[in-house]
Order: sequence, then structure tokens, then C-alpha cells
Amino acid sequence: MKSRIFSTSKFEEIAKRTKDFLNGHEDFLSPSVARSTRAFGDAIEGILGDHFQEILGDDCAEYSANFARRAMADLAFKDRDDLYYVVDVKTHREDTKFNMPNLTSVERLARFYEDDANHFVLLLIKYSLAGTHARISEVTFAPIEFLHWDCLTVGALGWGQIQIANSNYIRVIPHYSRKRWMLELCDVMLEFYPREIGKIQARIEYFERVKQRWQAMPEQ
Repeated sequence: MKSRIFSTSKFEEIAKRTKDFLNGHEDFLSPSVARSTRAFGDAIEGILGDHFQEILGDDCAEYSANFARRAMADLAFKDRDDLYYVVDVKTHREDTKFNMPNLTSVERLARFYEDDANHFVLLLIKYSLAGTHARISEVTFAPIEFLHWDCLTVGALGWGQIQIANSNYIRVIPHYSRKRWMLELCDVMLEFYPREIGKIQARIEYFERVKQRWQAMPEQ
């Protein structure tokens, strides 16, 4: 069954409601929180955890915001068709030149998407600061398969981590095919792993030379 949120314009409406809600929220930053992008992200995550069910409105049937730090989701909900959405909340301060956040493990996503009812969703909050006042300039609420590969990359951690290449640039293609996107992911990984094998071989050869050098050294 197709998601009523992502097969229509509802996901854009949710993004707009999120932006309006955060811009209408009373100031919540102290000077110390405003100075720290991590603390700001934690503050936004806490506010949304308390209010995102309200923002979703009738699109939400079940809701949870209680997850461990290393969990796949910051927020999660089911819609009225029993489809399941895990939401990864990210924040990006606009005057920072470079930000490359992790989204999820390629292996974890592949397993999660074995069930067509599951959706891995990015909720990206772009903001600027004037003192301790935050202005939300843009909100992206989209499943990962709506993100074009020219704004994504894969980092060499575990099986590989899908990352936003630069949070200043996000390209969303609404209603993009999950099948097509997952096939593109497979192509990306089938190019990525041979490059990693080449890097590992070079490192093995380097430490073979290091070992030979130390084997030839006299005991001290």
C-alpha cells in the first residue's frame, strides 16, 4: 500500500506545519545552547518529541518519541493504514560552511526496507540565529528515497553509512520510486566496496613494510 503522506503533497504540508510551529514557539535557547549546534539539535529534538504528534494531526494513529541514542529513529509513528515511519531529526545552522551528518547504515536500511510498510524519513531543520532567537528558514520532511544521490554520499563505517554530503544542499525529488532508489543504492555500494578493498590492500602492504623494518631492528 502506498503511503498517503508521501504519495500526495501531505509530506510538504507536514514540513510547513513543522516550520510554522517552531517559528511560533517561544524562545527556548540560553546563550550556551545557542553557541552549540549539538545542544541546539538536542533542544529541537526535545520540542518535536513533545509536539510532533500534534503537528501530524490526523495523519498519526500511534506515536513514540522514546528511543535510545543509537536507535534508528528520534521519532516514530504509524499512520491510519498501519504504515510505520521512523523519523531522523537533523538540524543545520545556515552560516556553517560544511555539515555532513550520518543518516543510517546501508545494511540497516536494506533490512528495514524488506518490509514495504516501513519508511525511513529525514526531518531536516535549517535555521539561523539572532542572539538566542532561532529563525527556522526551511524544513525538509521526506523519505530517504526522495533524496537525490547528488546530495548523498557513503562513509566507510561498518557496512557503510549513508550521509548527507553537505547540509547546505538538499535535493528532494517528490514521489521518487523506492525500487529505483534502492537499485541505485545497490549500484553505489557495488562501486564503493571494491574501492574500500583497494584501500585495505594498500594498508596491508604498508604494515607489511613496517613489520619488515621492525623485524630488522636490533633489540634495545
